[in-house]
Amino acid sequence: MPSLTYNPEMFAFLDRLRPFSALVARLALGAIMIAHGFQKIFPKGSLYHFTQMVGHMGLPVWLGYVAAFTEFFGGVILVLGLLTPIAAAGVVIDMTVAILKVHLRHGLTGPGGFEFPLAVFALALVVLAIGPGYLAVDALLFRRSR
Repeated sequence: MPSLTYNPEMFAFLDRLRPFSALVARLALGAIMIAHGFQKIFPKGSLYHFTQMVGHMGLPVWLGYVAAFTEFFGGVILVLGLLTPIAAAGVVIDMTVAILKVHLRHGLTGPGGFEFPLAVFALALVVLAIGPGYLAVDALLFRRSR
């Protein structure tokens, strides 16, 4: 009977997929954040209403501006792959606050549940951990000489 042992060489091809995986994760996260930030900023009166809602949750109103701009502009710079660790960390913090202050009381699934913010949190954490990949402005600007 053949032995089922782990052979790392069997999965070596996955190393070549890392830059592409980083690109896909970064673009997906950026697109999600742009969409959510856009609806908080651009329709007339939306930003005011969003900041007031943040204030009613017991947080300073100015944090509403920080959250909305982090989502929209953080998403834009994630798509570009510019200052990726800063943008990804901002999304991690944004989603942590969203989960704890808004969604946690609704449970994991169902209306208002925290499953989607948790998935976005996890995706942002992955982007933060693996970096922007080679197909990013960061890779061009901050390339190390060998």
